[in-house]
Amino acid sequence: MDRDHLDHDLTGCPGAGSRVFCTVVPPHILSNLAERHEHVRRTLEHDENHRARRLDIVSRGLTPGEPGTDADKPHRTIYDAGHTETLPGTKVHAESDGPSQDVSVNRAQAGLGATFELYLKVYGRKSIDGAGLPLDATVHYGQKYDNAFWDGERMVFGDGDNDLFLDFTIPVDVIGHELTHGVTQYSANLDYQGQSGALNESISDVFGSLIKQYALGQSAEEADWLIGSGLLGPNVTGKALRSMKAPGTAYDDDVLGKDPQPAKMKDYVKTTDDNGGVHLNSGIPNHAFYLYATALGGNAWEKAGQVWYDVLTGGELPKDAQFADFAKLTVKAAQARYGAGAEHDAVVKAWTEVGVTAK
Repeated sequence: MDRDHLDHDLTGCPGAGSRVFCTVVPPHILSNLAERHEHVRRTLEHDENHRARRLDIVSRGLTPGEPGTDADKPHRTIYDAGHTETLPGTKVHAESDGPSQDVSVNRAQAGLGATFELYLKVYGRKSIDGAGLPLDATVHYGQKYDNAFWDGERMVFGDGDNDLFLDFTIPVDVIGHELTHGVTQYSANLDYQGQSGALNESISDVFGSLIKQYALGQSAEEADWLIGSGLLGPNVTGKALRSMKAPGTAYDDDVLGKDPQPAKMKDYVKTTDDNGGVHLNSGIPNHAFYLYATALGGNAWEKAGQVWYDVLTGGELPKDAQFADFAKLTVKAAQARYGAGAEHDAVVKAWTEVGVTAK
């Protein structure tokens, strides 16, 4: 794919922070497939139409409510769309229910729980709004629907086509990624355009990866740093949707195309598509976090993740933040929390390596 030209002016989320429709598979991947696969074309059309509808709807629940007495416990409800596009579908699983015979229901339940657990136990955040927001999800959405999305109210999972993509409930980091768009919504509310939009996507990748690492008990050295591992179908040459360790290497397929993500500012993709290439240029801050976390070693959700969380929720991050703005705030946050030591030096070095000025 030509880095300077993408075929479809589509986005994974709309630009308005209070009106959301965030998809797991970015449009630049689906656009490569749409001409050859009818069901992928239908997925693209569905997502484009859904985004347009969301621009006319004010999302519910964007102002955190009063914390409940049990806001430190997850409140998960799973619905089944029955291969229709009707939401929320039929309620099939409540928080108090035991395991379902439907593995998609169980994976969705577990993914919501893993996300809730990381934010609560590591950062003291009660659900994605900080006040115990119930977490809803719908499985078996549509016919061969090759995506999953967060629409400001719930997670929705397609089953995939079992060729290009498998069931979208499989990767826990994808679930964490999408729900983190909600965390960003309720805190920094970053504009979904250009570098601030790429930061929005990157923050979701960072915490999606941390949710997987926390659930698996993996150190920074043990983690694969892939987003969406296990999602690509048997006929796709690739490992995942994105790689934080080595952006641009997640897939190289004759149908899907080659992963176009840059890892450094010198390769920043200038485009008007995808709201300024938000799903592409997110590879740069993604790689900075990977470098920081692996330099510190140990559990990435502890010191490195804490610094990123402090910036996201600290109230100083402007809605239109550029990479350099975010980088400078991470340096400030590292010093404020850990002093002028290894944590500070490592974050400066990480941003410098990807070509972003952090001082």
